[in-house]
Amino acid sequence: MANLKEIRNRITSVNSTMQITSAMKMVSAAKLKRAQDAITQMRPYAEKLQEILSNLSSSLDANENQYTQKRALKNVLIVGINSNRGLCGGFNNYIVKEVKRLALSEYKDCNVAILPIGKKMNDALKGTEFAIKGTRLPHHTEKVWDNLNFDSASQISEVLMERFTDRSFDKIILVYNAFNNAASQTVTTEQFLPIIPSVNESAKTATADYIFEPSKEEIVTNLVPNSLKIQFYKALLDSNASEHGARMTAMHKATDNATSLKKDLQLFYNKARQAAITNEILEIVGGAEALNG
Repeated sequence: MANLKEIRNRITSVNSTMQITSAMKMVSAAKLKRAQDAITQMRPYAEKLQEILSNLSSSLDANENQYTQKRALKNVLIVGINSNRGLCGGFNNYIVKEVKRLALSEYKDCNVAILPIGKKMNDALKGTEFAIKGTRLPHHTEKVWDNLNFDSASQISEVLMERFTDRSFDKIILVYNAFNNAASQTVTTEQFLPIIPSVNESAKTATADYIFEPSKEEIVTNLVPNSLKIQFYKALLDSNASEHGARMTAMHKATDNATSLKKDLQLFYNKARQAAITNEILEIVGGAEALNG
């Protein structure tokens, strides 16, 4: 049985851990508010623009838009988006598992490359065949989390579009955690390129009556790249909000567990101390009886 000093040390350690997890929970809650506001404001605009883009692409021939070309799948790029830090439950592991599942199962017959966004994804790929080699893909992408904004996201998305148009890759997939609420995130697999035309029959009917102003060529030249950048930026905002929500939930659970463990240790300590006091009293009474005898 552990002595009283060891139990006191454990109680002190658990109390310190509880203070740290509680502070991390409050920090994540503050960051979550800003991240949640950013994604909730961006999402309606991005979804509507994506809808317009899908309708537009369904009315274009493949030779009119280089971003809608469907080619035989030989080279596939998977963009795995997670965080630079841990202590957020299974947030990072879910993305790593999904990326590896796609690479080893769904696209096993293709040449698969994985672009990690975040240190945790990069660490998971080290020493594997999917680690980035050469300079055709952006390196040090984890820096995007240091100052997440549209410009930094656009730099990465522009490279992705270039690699698709120069036929380095025939398909580009985004894998990220979509933000539902503070306690719930959904692992999402989203096709970035080529653009998927709308399959809605009503949408097809609507696109047939479109009057393009300015010309269709200008729309393809300007709207399509911008909408792709916004789609990529939305995925980063989703992942950012999901990370803070997952970390806040994980730290809340850790604080509750530490509180419960502290109560158990205090109860055990009180019992052990009472037992030690009882033994000392018995020894004193026994010594006194022996002297009297």
